[in-house]
Amino acid sequence: MKIVAAYSGTFDPITLGHNDIMHRAARMFPKLVIAVGLNPAKNPRFNLEERVALIEACVADLPNVVVKGFTGLVVDFARDNNVNVLVRGVRTVGDVDYEKQMAVMNRDLYPQLDTVMLAPSPEYAHLSSSLVRELAGLGAPVEKLVPKPVIKPLLERFGREAKAAPVRRTRRR
Repeated sequence: MKIVAAYSGTFDPITLGHNDIMHRAARMFPKLVIAVGLNPAKNPRFNLEERVALIEACVADLPNVVVKGFTGLVVDFARDNNVNVLVRGVRTVGDVDYEKQMAVMNRDLYPQLDTVMLAPSPEYAHLSSSLVRELAGLGAPVEKLVPKPVIKPLLERFGREAKAAPVRRTRRR
């Protein structure tokens, strides 16, 4: 059986934690689909097409990864795209409990679908898209929170400008 994995989420915006999981999952599975969900209840700052484009820029170095938008149930997306492993990122015990419940329900709806949970690397375990949006809106720096391709569009979304990288000057002797 050919393994096709999907990492699903709204990714509004993609954080360094999401990016970490994507890159690690891409090493684990021969094919990884990043399934970008449309969930209007989450009041996204970026539309589906923008989120897909931002993620494509972040995973351009991964030849076995494709990014696709979807609406509806992730199990329907999985079935339609021959996905048999769902990758989920978990940061807290609460995430594990929730994802376990979802994994059981997804397997009930689509018995060929297994779920693998990955914890983010420790330096990203505190990140969430909602926290990043809140910090961006309050004027906090975001450079250590999101991948480089996301910084400028994220700041612009909140009416801010990206700061130019400082010019390094060498001292003459």
